[in-house]
Amino acid sequence: MSRISVHCDLQYNVQVPTSFTFAVLPANNPYQEVIAEQLVIAPELPTSRTPLEPSGHELVRLVAEPGPLSLSYDATVELSAFVAGAAPTVETPFADLPTDVLPYLNPSRYCQSDLLDRLAMTTFGPIPAGFERVSGVCDWVYDRLEYVPGSTNASTTAIDVLVAGAGVCRDYAHLSMSLCRALGIPVRYVSGYALELDPPDFHGFFEAFLGDTWYLFDPTRMAPVNGLVRIASGRDAADVAFATLVGRAQLESLVVRRDVRGVVAIRPCQVAYCNACLGPLRRPIG
Repeated sequence: MSRISVHCDLQYNVQVPTSFTFAVLPANNPYQEVIAEQLVIAPELPTSRTPLEPSGHELVRLVAEPGPLSLSYDATVELSAFVAGAAPTVETPFADLPTDVLPYLNPSRYCQSDLLDRLAMTTFGPIPAGFERVSGVCDWVYDRLEYVPGSTNASTTAIDVLVAGAGVCRDYAHLSMSLCRALGIPVRYVSGYALELDPPDFHGFFEAFLGDTWYLFDPTRMAPVNGLVRIASGRDAADVAFATLVGRAQLESLVVRRDVRGVVAIRPCQVAYCNACLGPLRRPIG
């Protein structure tokens, strides 16, 4: 068990009356708990915190008038990973998937899994099912993409990234997710805070549904996976943007920080199979 402090600061110049929703609050779930937090909006405005099901995260909602707007958030999050007794070797058949998991098997805006069936089955079909196959997908994406900040934008899809061979964290996640869905494995995109991320920013990774549990994966290898703090999850990044607005406002500044607190430091996990660790599985593929 460990504690991580997270911080974000968003500064906007609002041009017209604008409605905002922010997804910056860490989720409370069986794997993590927010034990202290402070949210400051300037100027002071009527603000609501709205739970969003089924992911369990909260949205901050407000309406701002023209002028400067800032949101500052600090929290201490306690992480507690569930550890499986052995590597999951089961991929749940479609007929047995829980109803709330089914949407995460379908193509989505950024994850055109229906266009990658042949590549996915040819490349990853021979790999043993379950954790090892998802790990193999992550390894393949990691080996074939170059992390290049600014190389993609809000319209870039998994297919675009596959062709270009470069992207950022959300692109690594989208391509990995597309391949997993093409294999019949439900996956969901997760936004969050990441320990040791350089440069500090909101991070994108994903969870795969194996057996009856969601397992966490980060194909970028940029941060300890057991140091990731979940904010929100969805079909892809379109569902979990850190800010969504209706109106007109310019983001002037974005600052994200995260630090370890408590008696247990975060380090690369030595447990092979848990819902917060990718484990040591690596093998050449294709």
